[in-house]
Amino acid sequence: MGIQALADLEIPCDAERARGHLVEQAFTARPIGTVGLELERHVVDRAQPASVVSWRRLHSALDGVALPNGSTITMEPGGQVELSTPPAKGVAAAIEALSGDDAALQPALADAGLGLVATGTDPARGPVRIHPGDRYGAMATYFASAGYAADAATMMCSSASLQINVEAGPEHGWAERVAQIHRLSPALLALSASSPLVRGKDRGVRSERAAMWQRLDPSRCSPFVGRGDPAGAWASFALAAPVMLLRDPATGRRSPVRERVPLVSWLTGERPLGNRRPTLADLDLHATTLFPPLRLRGFLELRLLDTVPARYWPGLAALTVAVLDDPVAADRAAEAVEPTHRRNADAARLGITDPELGAAARGVVQAALPAVPGPLRPAVEDWAALLDSGRTPADLVLERARRDGPLACLTAAELS
Repeated sequence: MGIQALADLEIPCDAERARGHLVEQAFTARPIGTVGLELERHVVDRAQPASVVSWRRLHSALDGVALPNGSTITMEPGGQVELSTPPAKGVAAAIEALSGDDAALQPALADAGLGLVATGTDPARGPVRIHPGDRYGAMATYFASAGYAADAATMMCSSASLQINVEAGPEHGWAERVAQIHRLSPALLALSASSPLVRGKDRGVRSERAAMWQRLDPSRCSPFVGRGDPAGAWASFALAAPVMLLRDPATGRRSPVRERVPLVSWLTGERPLGNRRPTLADLDLHATTLFPPLRLRGFLELRLLDTVPARYWPGLAALTVAVLDDPVAADRAAEAVEPTHRRNADAARLGITDPELGAAARGVVQAALPAVPGPLRPAVEDWAALLDSGRTPADLVLERARRDGPLACLTAAELS
């Protein structure tokens, strides 16, 4: 970004300009087909799985790791490691890139005595924040002030997801693309559920990760509804959400907002913050603190899937992209999920144990199968076989925990 563009971001703005900026940033008209993947997993000390891996040890293990396909490595507040691919031409290329970079990452962690656990929540350990960044400390303070301390700690330090990024496509299709993601969400959530345990406890919830997000600060974490104008709905959602972080323009440091001040109230001057008016840079920061299952970032960022073990994430990525980007698969999937398209809470709690949600999940997989690239069909067929057995990755976690205890889930090969 040029010097002038950076300067423009620091010009104070009013509510009208802010809405226009949010609408403009929501979608970028690009052809459908480009895909990006983000895979988060929990880090475990293989010799002492109950322990928390220190920031210094984790940072040292990852320092200097060279990834051949250009993925970036980031670390979440509890030390979860995330691999994010660059945009790729199609889901097969994105999966190949992520798989290759993961193959380069794993030996570096193994040399340090560390491994990765691919479950939606840490199945045994409590949340401990090890990331020293000021952003995460400020987020924790905001959530605690708003009454969400426990769920926020789980979200920040003990959860992991597979995020899928797809293009918005041409403008005339934006509303339908957003509607399709929202209607598919319960079935995809039930399908990917892999987080039945939190702190070693089974509370009868198939995706504790999704249930936690559904409880956590609905003003910034609930789905936004487009109804024909998704960009406008996104802007309204962002303007109504309370400001979480304040940025010091001189230092870039973030500090928490301890009271609930909707962004629009700061913009109008009704609720001043930080002894200054907000700028476009503040708007852009605010947008990063919104966590609905679908986030508009020019492209579409799907945040609704639990992370799943290595055997299953390629198939999950492939089938999800197929029922979004392939018109025939999308239509067939939409028909399959029609009875369940409003059942997000049931999907988190019951998963495919609910007959209607189980049928919807199977319907999504069957709709996707003809549309996925040939080399990825066996991975999607693995999902079909798993569902036909009445199981999802959540059952793999529960089976291991019941056999050997929750702590064993951290070192189980089938959950890596």
